[in-house]
Amino acid sequence: MKKYIYIAASLFLAITMQAQDRTQPKPGPSPAVNVGKPTTFTLKNGLKVLVVENHKLPRVSYNLTIDYAPYAEGDKKGVADLTSALIGNGTKKMSKDAFNEEIDFLGANINFSADGASASGLSKYSERILELMADGALNPVFTQEEFDKEKAKLLEGLKAQEKSVQSVAGRVENVLAFGKNHPSGEYLSEATINNVTLNDVSLNYNTYFVPSNAYLVVVGDVKAKDVQKIVEKEFGMWKKASAPALTYTDPKNVQYTQINFVDMPNAVQSEIALVNTTNLKMSDKDYFAAILANQILGGGGEGRLFMNLREKHGWTYGAYSSIGANKYVNKFRSGASVRNAVTDSAVVEFMNELKKIRTELVSAEELKNAKAKYVGNFVMQIQKPGTIARYALNTETQKLPADFYENYIKNINAVTPEDIKAVANKYFLADNTRIVIVGKASEVLPNLEKMSAKEKLPIMYFDKFGNPTEKPKVSIPIPAGVTSKTVFDNYIKAIGGEKAVKAVKSVVTISSGTIQGTPVELTSKVTADKKMAVEMKAMGMSVMKQVIGDKSGYAVMQGQRKDFTAEEFKEQKEGAVPFEELLLASNPNAKLESIENMNGTDVYVVKNGKTTYYYDVKTGLKTAEAKEMEQMGQKATQTTYYSNYKEVKGIKIPHEIDMNIGIDLKLMTTEVKINEGVTAEDFK
Repeated sequence: MKKYIYIAASLFLAITMQAQDRTQPKPGPSPAVNVGKPTTFTLKNGLKVLVVENHKLPRVSYNLTIDYAPYAEGDKKGVADLTSALIGNGTKKMSKDAFNEEIDFLGANINFSADGASASGLSKYSERILELMADGALNPVFTQEEFDKEKAKLLEGLKAQEKSVQSVAGRVENVLAFGKNHPSGEYLSEATINNVTLNDVSLNYNTYFVPSNAYLVVVGDVKAKDVQKIVEKEFGMWKKASAPALTYTDPKNVQYTQINFVDMPNAVQSEIALVNTTNLKMSDKDYFAAILANQILGGGGEGRLFMNLREKHGWTYGAYSSIGANKYVNKFRSGASVRNAVTDSAVVEFMNELKKIRTELVSAEELKNAKAKYVGNFVMQIQKPGTIARYALNTETQKLPADFYENYIKNINAVTPEDIKAVANKYFLADNTRIVIVGKASEVLPNLEKMSAKEKLPIMYFDKFGNPTEKPKVSIPIPAGVTSKTVFDNYIKAIGGEKAVKAVKSVVTISSGTIQGTPVELTSKVTADKKMAVEMKAMGMSVMKQVIGDKSGYAVMQGQRKDFTAEEFKEQKEGAVPFEELLLASNPNAKLESIENMNGTDVYVVKNGKTTYYYDVKTGLKTAEAKEMEQMGQKATQTTYYSNYKEVKGIKIPHEIDMNIGIDLKLMTTEVKINEGVTAEDFK
């Protein structure tokens, strides 16, 4: 059932894999660079302005940044999100519609957030664009109607994330690393969002949207003297004020390396992150050694983690590391998404790589290549006008030496293998690391426990919000008399009964969703005599089509047609029916393996070849279906979740379908036709 889900996943993964890191070119000699300086001036209210003139193109961009200290929102977490959403929805001078219409007329882009604003467009409209941005930023109108709309959207987005293993993993990682009461550790919840009022948004804006630590960066086809006049006109009346400079106790790292495990029964892969907090600043002497050490360890496709976990072992699509560097406490992390079956092995290899870079000197070749990448990127970026402004902004906000960027290449090239080893020991805390794993306990824990005993890595258990919890139960006894056949039979009964289901000769479903912000529509036509036609459209254009006819089949992806081999056709043909369970009930290869808890619901787990089916113990309805796949030599499991069953002509059909194909995708079924809407032409 729903074979098109796997087709869509295959298409997405194939496209994604083409964009993986490529082999880096051999480094050349380091060129000399000249870092230009912007024109700067400061208004009486404290707003500092940086202007970079560039007359190559008739365009201009403005970027307003308010550099206030991070603050915890507590039981009103979400107030900054709602403030960001509401700024720009009209001003005291213009309605929302009139404001947006003029932006469109000018062909400009203007965006707002709780900590600033940005705008860009043709330089001939530069003055008006800045006027609009200033008006939107300094004269916002917060209405109850818009507040209610944005609050509802925020809650809906939060709801959609709860099944996302990646979203839960990111939340728990920060909660455990920083603590729930720290600005970097707190998280959105339905309760905190519902605590926020319109008055809270106004208070947040008035408290933090102030000019004392604000910077306006202007880049493009303008003259600095003209910019100064219009900025003084538009921003000069901004009332002088300072945001509260709140401070927080830096979080402490764990006393010993440990595994922090979160059970998510719907996880088809384990999310692994090795995390410790750091206080690395760009102004620190060892900053350059630290970023090069991270580059060697896991900064890209040539990093040790990638070469080990992906290229050598084939356990993941990518393994990387990162290290934060700014004025406030940050973190070093390394991580990957790996198959459930190799979770324990992947952890061992992560630890091996962390220990290796801390105990052995890196090779001259590795260091040379890492330096070349940073120098090359630096030289390429310095050619862009926006870079000069960004570097100047960094110098101000990060309290950097005035010659920081002039000496950038020299400082990169001065790093030695001994420096790499020293910073790895300082910042990559292999002995004080949280190994945060979010995965399916029933498939991951048995091997993970064996590994933890061998490596002396204790396992501690947490829920999806970072709260300590008991060890999850990985199996529930199967009641006597329950078999795969009874599970399939109960499903048929639950959706309408055998007589009604067998009367279904064809099903047409039309579903819609978005992939990376692009609207998509999926149309599926399937018949009881094993014919199927599936097509995906994006913005009205076909991007994928698959047809299974009487004796042959084919797929069209990105305009390229591929006819199925006899073996491929046979495999697709077997699943090209409206309800597989009618056939599976008599299939001796289908085995009832266990009862598991999936998203708070007990489900029967039935495996048939490369596909695993999950059925609600109480309702009998199918809740999920997982299929083992292989793309570009990498194995993966694609799981699809079914919910919101609605009756159509006496048959219950799921109207919501959730999956992760590298990104989370939700499909909403908008139309279902039973025994109509299908012709012989559909399968040619």
